[in-house]
Amino acid sequence: MSRLSKIEIDDSALPPATPEMEQERRVAIFDLLEDNSFSVPGRDGQPVPDGPYVLDLAIREGRLVFDLNNEQAEKVAEFHLSLGPFRQVTKDYFQICESYFDAVKKLPPAQIEAIDMARRGIHNEGARTLQERLEGKASLDIDTARRLFTLICALIPQKV
Repeated sequence: MSRLSKIEIDDSALPPATPEMEQERRVAIFDLLEDNSFSVPGRDGQPVPDGPYVLDLAIREGRLVFDLNNEQAEKVAEFHLSLGPFRQVTKDYFQICESYFDAVKKLPPAQIEAIDMARRGIHNEGARTLQERLEGKASLDIDTARRLFTLICALIPQKV
C-alpha cells in the first residue's frame, strides 16, 4: 500500500480559522504524515496509480473533496463525499471532546478515563464511517482513517 506524502488544506470556502483550529490542523497533518497507509485502486483496466500521493482536502458546496495527485503533480483521482453521513458522528465527537476538556479541569481520573474511552469510541466510529465512504475510491487502514477523521474534524465547521 502506498501513502500520503503531503497534505494541503483548501479552506478558502470556510470561515477564517481560529489560531486553535490552525494548531489542530497542523497537529493532525503532522500525525497523519508521520504514519499512514493510503492507496487508490486502478480504474477502467488502468494500473494502480503510483504513490506517494499529495492530498488537497477541501469542503466545497457542502461536500468533502479529496483531490489527489502524485508527487510529480499529475492528477491521480478526485472524489467528493457528502458530509451528511458525518453529521451525527462529528457532532457527537465535538460534544465529547468539550466534555473531556471540561473534565480534565475538575473531575477525578476515573471519570476522565470514562469520558476518554467514550471519545475514542466515537473517534473510531468516525474512522469507520470514513473508510466506508471511501470504499472503492481509496484504501486506508484504520489508523490512517482515525488520523484523517481528526483532520476532517479540524477542518469542518463545528455546526455540520
